[in-house]
Amino acid sequence: MKFNIAHITKDTIFILVGIVSAGFGLKGFLLPNQFIDGGAMGISLLISETTGMSLSILIVAVNLPFLLLGYSQIGKGFVLKSITAIIGLALVVQFIPYPLITSDKLLIAVFGGFFLGTGIGMAIRGGSVIDGTEVLAIYVSKKTGLTIGDIILIFNIIIFSFGAYILSMEVALYAILTYLSASKTVNFVIEGVEEYTGITIVSNKSDEIRLMITEKLGRGVTIYSGKGGYGKIGHALKHIDIIYTAITRLEIAKLRKEVDLIDPDAFIIMNSIKDTKGGMIKKRPLK
Repeated sequence: MKFNIAHITKDTIFILVGIVSAGFGLKGFLLPNQFIDGGAMGISLLISETTGMSLSILIVAVNLPFLLLGYSQIGKGFVLKSITAIIGLALVVQFIPYPLITSDKLLIAVFGGFFLGTGIGMAIRGGSVIDGTEVLAIYVSKKTGLTIGDIILIFNIIIFSFGAYILSMEVALYAILTYLSASKTVNFVIEGVEEYTGITIVSNKSDEIRLMITEKLGRGVTIYSGKGGYGKIGHALKHIDIIYTAITRLEIAKLRKEVDLIDPDAFIIMNSIKDTKGGMIKKRPLK
């Protein structure tokens, strides 16, 4: 029960912060200056600019088909959270009087996209969406050979093309800049500031390296039992322990230095990690 309450509270905070941030990006930057963005939000802004319809109503109406699609693709809990988040954003846009921050077009595109992207990213971390484009992309990717990224790109090219035709080419170009700012911010918010790197180390001195990682770096390790694959025909392959650990990118240089001191010939493989959970991820106090 305590675990569920903690998770619900955390998700609610993420979604509320996301709603407030996205509302600030829209009303403090984009809306007063007739800017548009990509995705479902871009469609809503484009229709609002050309027809004069209320953006609050359009945010709900445009996202609704995507959420209905999400019910079969992701689940009921996701849809309920997303409907609540989108209605919350619509209410914020309608009733909260955010101040106009700037009329400089470059600042509007960059910071409008930044705050909107922060809102979208925080909502995703809370288990919901306030822009349903990715739900459509997941569905279409399962039906075609296209990746989710390809589908989102094609979808936004269509939106920006309509923006160039209906409004102006300048508006469409600034919309692309807004979208790039928002999408980079979404990735930053979801993946976090402290990006981790997975390190695989193959060495004959694996036990010394293991002790160095646990004692000097304060990180946990996992040991795989392996065999050296390079050997002469008829010779038995040598057994070797393979070390795997996850560290922050700021610790990579120190780890490589320490491994070189132990075994200059150690084979090291590095790969980016989007997210981590459980295990000894947080650095433990050193003795």
